[in-house]
Amino acid sequence: MTRSSNTEKTLRLNAAFDLLEQGYTLAEAAESLTKKFGLSRRQAYRYLQEAQVIDGPVLVTSPSIPITIKMPEDVVIRLRSHAQTSGLTIGEIVAQAIVSFLDKLHRHG
Repeated sequence: MTRSSNTEKTLRLNAAFDLLEQGYTLAEAAESLTKKFGLSRRQAYRYLQEAQVIDGPVLVTSPSIPITIKMPEDVVIRLRSHAQTSGLTIGEIVAQAIVSFLDKLHRHG
């Protein structure tokens, strides 16, 4: 059996949250999740348990794909330092920087 992607997990969590928000009982919501996603009852209840403690639906993000880039050593040192102090991953920092750069290009171009 293959592992679920983060996107699949988020979609299931949001479905569980929606069912609870609509007033479904735990048993009804678990049954709905098992049918819709092919989950075991145990998995469905885990999603429902997690959905009970969140404030709202979770943002569904695009899947990440690995890329290889080369950067100057001093930039990498600064990047790693920032990642460690900010609690973000290097990938998150680089993605935010690239999106910001591309947004600026789009506005000026």
